[in-house]
Amino acid sequence: MDTDPETLRASQLRIDAGVAELSHQRPDTRNALSSDLQQDYAELIDRIERDHSIRVLLITGSGGSFSAGGDVKFMHARLADPSLGTADYMRGRLRRAHQWLTRLRELEVPVIAAVDGPAYGAGFGLAMQADFVLASTRAAFCASFARLGAVPDFGLLHTLPRAVGLPRAKELMLTARRLGAQEAQAWGLVHAVHAPEALLPAARAFAKRLCLGPREATSMTKNLVNRSYETDCAAMFAAEANAQAVAMQTPYHAQAVADFARDGAFRYDWDQLSKGEAT
Repeated sequence: MDTDPETLRASQLRIDAGVAELSHQRPDTRNALSSDLQQDYAELIDRIERDHSIRVLLITGSGGSFSAGGDVKFMHARLADPSLGTADYMRGRLRRAHQWLTRLRELEVPVIAAVDGPAYGAGFGLAMQADFVLASTRAAFCASFARLGAVPDFGLLHTLPRAVGLPRAKELMLTARRLGAQEAQAWGLVHAVHAPEALLPAARAFAKRLCLGPREATSMTKNLVNRSYETDCAAMFAAEANAQAVAMQTPYHAQAVADFARDGAFRYDWDQLSKGEAT
């Protein structure tokens, strides 16, 4: 078990009992999504794909910020540089980001975003790639692109309408207004809201409970649900049958069935795990 934080380019990585925790470590820029931070993500995804002992990824920020999104100072400097201030450069930069964002979304382990403070612009888009978003009471979400005359990116055009519906997605994108933690939870964007000092402990506990679940069934379920809006019923039926055939041949399934047949107890019981933690 590795519990000592590893310092990366713009983040810290801590691996403990199957949970990989990546913390953005540039609070002076409100954890802007710099090239260094994006490279940290790309390399971490490589590592998780190779290491099956990692069961959950938890991403978070530092200094009271999750991520304020793009670095506006860099945007300003880019426009003054003939080699960077072009449409081709910007398109290429985003296409490279989309490569690791796609891999993050398709990771075969659950991804949790613990959001404290602002998740603005691309930071909002990054949080929305997670399977679960936990927020502090001072968390705020903002599709801030219109404030700078830009189009939403980092996947928000795909994820946000699916999470909140078209009218609300249009409202957030066209007004670029701030969405507080409680309203975000009411809209279904946020799984739970905690006091700032309780957010990370709660997210870590949530991650450890997820680690106890069936890895193969979890990865297949996540993969299928991610594609459900774009897939017709017949294709989903076929995918469901194929996935179930695999899941019910895994050692986890065999042990879970044997445990229940013996004493009526489930191997993975979220309600009981949650109660035990509360006590």
